[in-house]
Amino acid sequence: MGGRDEVIHISEVDYITEFESKVEAIPPASPSEIDKKIAGYIVPLIPSGSCIQLGIGGLPNIVGTMLSESDVKDLGCHTEMLVDAYYHMHEAGKLTNKNKGLDKGKSVFAFAAGSQFLYEWIDFNPSLATYPVSYTNAPHVMCQHEKMMSINACVEVDLFGQVSSESSGPRHISGTGGQLDFATGAYMSDGGISFICCNATYKDKQGNLKSRICPMLPQGSIVTVPRTQAHCVVTEFGIADLAGKSTWQRAEALINVAHPDLRDELIKDAEKMNIWRKKNK
Repeated sequence: MGGRDEVIHISEVDYITEFESKVEAIPPASPSEIDKKIAGYIVPLIPSGSCIQLGIGGLPNIVGTMLSESDVKDLGCHTEMLVDAYYHMHEAGKLTNKNKGLDKGKSVFAFAAGSQFLYEWIDFNPSLATYPVSYTNAPHVMCQHEKMMSINACVEVDLFGQVSSESSGPRHISGTGGQLDFATGAYMSDGGISFICCNATYKDKQGNLKSRICPMLPQGSIVTVPRTQAHCVVTEFGIADLAGKSTWQRAEALINVAHPDLRDELIKDAEKMNIWRKKNK
């Protein structure tokens, strides 16, 4: 398929056994109205000629689907996971890969997970190239694409800009994955942006509304993306661009995308932590 390490020479084969087995299809995650609102902030910031990485879950997938319905053109694909949204972009004529810095004309990925039509699209498709993760997730590779756009979801973000995408406290939710790799590569790319997305709130077991923008990550939480690598944090209330911001500016930007009913409490917490300046009030 034009990638690397996905085939071996026939001389290395001792026996061949033919067998057909249906690849297990994964039903697409249905995006919520909040997911659509978050995607609505992101899509206008993605210009034609961008190279797209989509992470796992319904939220990144709806961004890709909305791109397929937008006016952008000549998008590229450099991703760890190939999902249904790339097929939709291809069918809409948006995915050409013509402006990529590397692998022009090829959608590059490490593995695929999606619907049956995604697997049928992949089968013997010369416009797709599968590579090992050591290539797809290498920041020094992906940053060679101009306008590298990375879209991923997270669990919580604290007021310093630290992102947790793997656990809530010590309770594991997901593995490390490639989020930090792509956040770094997109940040390094000329015109690139890393979007880290989450709903602004959740409800605890008692039904109380809690903020995913929190003063400090809960004890035991795993930092997936350090504050120095966090670029744009997106909730249904807007985008907090953290690039080049001071600690105080980060706190203000993040509180501005928290749920309005919970912002005053976050400001009080920020004041206690001495990261909320008087002139910010």
